[in-house]
Amino acid sequence: MEFIIPKDALQKELAFVQSIVERKNMIPVLANVLIESVGDDTIRINGTDLDLTIRVDAQVESMPTQGAICVQARKLFEIVRLLPNGPVTFTKEENEWVTVKCDKSTFRLPGIARETFPDLPSLQATPFSIGAGLLSTLIEKTIFAITTEEGRYTLSGAKFEVTKDSTKVITTDGHRLALIEAKNGIRSAADEPLDVLIPKKTLAELQKLATGFDGDVQLGVDENHVYFQIGTRALVSRLLSGQFPNYEMVLPKNNEYSATFATSDLTKALRRVALMADDRSHAVTLEVIKEQTTIAAQSPEEGEGFEVVASTLNGEDLRIGFNAQYVLDFLNIINSAQVLFTFKDGNCQTEFRPVTDETDLRFFTIIMPMRVD
Repeated sequence: MEFIIPKDALQKELAFVQSIVERKNMIPVLANVLIESVGDDTIRINGTDLDLTIRVDAQVESMPTQGAICVQARKLFEIVRLLPNGPVTFTKEENEWVTVKCDKSTFRLPGIARETFPDLPSLQATPFSIGAGLLSTLIEKTIFAITTEEGRYTLSGAKFEVTKDSTKVITTDGHRLALIEAKNGIRSAADEPLDVLIPKKTLAELQKLATGFDGDVQLGVDENHVYFQIGTRALVSRLLSGQFPNYEMVLPKNNEYSATFATSDLTKALRRVALMADDRSHAVTLEVIKEQTTIAAQSPEEGEGFEVVASTLNGEDLRIGFNAQYVLDFLNIINSAQVLFTFKDGNCQTEFRPVTDETDLRFFTIIMPMRVD
């Protein structure tokens, strides 16, 4: 196989594929990318960790001979990233080695036989579609609440609930929950419902592919996989199995009191005061009264700190504790100038939501309070 491709195009596509390749993998072949011809002027670059597969198509300047090469992913990306701008020539040798040339640079990389690379799942029907910008927003507003604990398998992804009227995405780590709902989000010509659990790693890679793409993302599912087509790029992922918790049980039903904050003021104050919080719990206390809130934190090793921020209270005074990082994770991904905090008392689940005029998106997070002395 031999082909010539512009350096910029190659680097851009390799960046998507190599990011899913595991640095430390018990199966050495998975550290490689498969590059194969799919036409007279197109190559397909494939990468997989067996749970997640990304393939991208790129046009070449010329392809004297077709075929397939398989080389180490990260080393190839590191080389291409540092090459000068210009055409890059790939030549496969008889012993599976690959020569890469660009300008005055020449590299020889050991390759492996195409037959040793695992069989890749083929893209199935994709009857659903969603705007790439909206999909990116759905992921961005919820991915922060996915658990990082390996043992909590069914919480290690996002639940996508799709009906003909709306799309909901829900994530939780057991201490907080994020939910976003978009009217007419994911569309289906047959108004088919959809209810799947998509892993966190898949969502992170999907967001990279969708960001900056101007168009619709096509998707489909089978019993074990979800398929996404984003222009000339495709992603196939295993679905999570198991039962996602009944999230509706933890949604507060009677939070009759509320407080409103300027998002920027609350964020800055929390960041400063959290410097004095315990390193394990990140606990801060909020004393909410009529026109202001005092945020305080202390630890035996670090000392203590507090700050007063303006707020508007509708209801009774409140003293409540939170993991500061949970609140900051939410504040960091909202675009609203103000944030609304609703509560019943200092022991029940609380809701944070942006104060916005958007009618097509409903977004909030539920945070369980911490015990305060």
